[in-house]
Amino acid sequence: MIKVLSNSAKDTEKIASDFAKNLRGKEVIALYGGLGAGKTCFTKGLSKGLSIKSDEVISPTFTLLNEYSGKYRVYHFDMYRINSFDELYSLGFFDFIGAGVIIVEWSENISKFLPDGTIMIHIEHGEKENERIISIECDGEEKYENISC
Repeated sequence: MIKVLSNSAKDTEKIASDFAKNLRGKEVIALYGGLGAGKTCFTKGLSKGLSIKSDEVISPTFTLLNEYSGKYRVYHFDMYRINSFDELYSLGFFDFIGAGVIIVEWSENISKFLPDGTIMIHIEHGEKENERIISIECDGEEKYENISC
């Protein structure tokens, strides 16, 4: 596990953009963090690193899923209202695995159903108002530009 300190939303986006540069296009990325932690901000940076315009990226709170096209297809899920395997299955979540990069906000609600090899990203509030502590856990020996797992 690695930890990175972000001092602003701009820093968080840069960290995520750097992290995205060596994604292979089939990862599942689980974001953990409370309301206002910066999950959507991280997703904007990740998407930017995959050649998606960051102004296209919005939280899928009410739609549950947003799709974006860039270097890879990106499926951005919000699991805030999903609490069971049946709900996850009905959403079609498992059909997207391997079809592109999957980014999951509110992963706490479905963590026991995430596939092996999921990249776990925890975002916590730091001591200062805009400070965030970003912890990244990757399985295996994957290496990412500017960030190693």
